[in-house]
Amino acid sequence: MTSHALKTPAVAPDTENTPIVDFWIEVMAPKFLKYRHILVGGLRHHSAAIIPGLPICKGDRVLDVGCGFGDTAIALAGRTGDRGHVHGIDCVPAFVAQSWHAAEQMLIGNVSFACRDAEKLLPRAEFDYVFARFGTMFFSNPVAGLRNMRQALKRGGRMTHIVWRDRDANPWLSAAREVLLTHLPQPDANAPSCGPGPFSMADEAATRAIMEAAGFRNIRFERLDAQVLVGRTVDEAIAFQLALGPAGEIFRVAGAEALAKKTEIETDLQRLFETVPKDGSGLWMDSSSWVIHADAAE
Repeated sequence: MTSHALKTPAVAPDTENTPIVDFWIEVMAPKFLKYRHILVGGLRHHSAAIIPGLPICKGDRVLDVGCGFGDTAIALAGRTGDRGHVHGIDCVPAFVAQSWHAAEQMLIGNVSFACRDAEKLLPRAEFDYVFARFGTMFFSNPVAGLRNMRQALKRGGRMTHIVWRDRDANPWLSAAREVLLTHLPQPDANAPSCGPGPFSMADEAATRAIMEAAGFRNIRFERLDAQVLVGRTVDEAIAFQLALGPAGEIFRVAGAEALAKKTEIETDLQRLFETVPKDGSGLWMDSSSWVIHADAAE
C-alpha cells in the first residue's frame, strides 16, 4: 500500500460552524449512525452503478465531498490504484471517524479523510476528479460550494455528483411524507434543518444554472433509477421514516403534537409499508436520481 500526504489547509481555530453544520452534528449524525445499515445498504446502488464507468485513471487524485461513512471513497480508491489517492471530506466528525475505521479495517492505504465544510474551505487545484453522492443538495449556498469543488480541480479536471430527482420519482421519501401531512402541519420554513433538502437540485434547468455560475462547463444529466432499502422490517421502516427524511422532519418539528398522534401515524405508516415489496434483506422502494457530470472551465 502506498501512503500519500495531502496538502489540505487546516480550518482556522476560530472558525465557527454554520447552523446547518451544527444541526448535522447534533441532530442528524446520531440518527445516521443508528440507521447506517439502511443508508449504506440502500444508497450504494446509486453510486455502485456509475463508479466503475467514471473516467478516473490509475494515479489520479480524487476528492469525495460529503463522504459520509467512507464507502464511496473506498470504492473510488479502487479506481485510482496504489499510485493514486482519494481524500474524503465531511462536515460531521463522527462520519469521518467511521470512514477512517472502515478504511483501516479493509487495509485501504490510498485513502484519507478529514472534517471539512466544502462551502468554506477546500484545497486549490489539487485533484483530477471531484465526486459527491447526495451531499451537494444540502449546500446552503450551492454556488459557493460547487465553486469550491471546481477550484479544487486541476486544469482539465472533471466532476460527478449525484442528487435526487423530483419528489414524485422518489416514493421512498415522498410516500411517508404524505402520510405524515395528513396528521401534522408542514414545518415552518424557518425551522432548524439540515439544509435546503433532498430535492433542492431536482430541477435540471435550475441546477444547470447553478453549476454554470460555479464555473462548470459541458454539464450532462443522466437519470438513474434504483431500488433503495427502507428497513429490514416494517417496524424498522416506520422508525426510519420518523427519524430521517421529509417525514422525519415533519415529525421532529411538530414536537408534542407528533408524540400525541404517534400511534395513529404509526398505524397509517404500517398500512403503507405492508404493501412494499420485501426480500430476505428487507423492504425496497423505488428511487430516482440525477447523475450530473461536468468539466471545470479552462
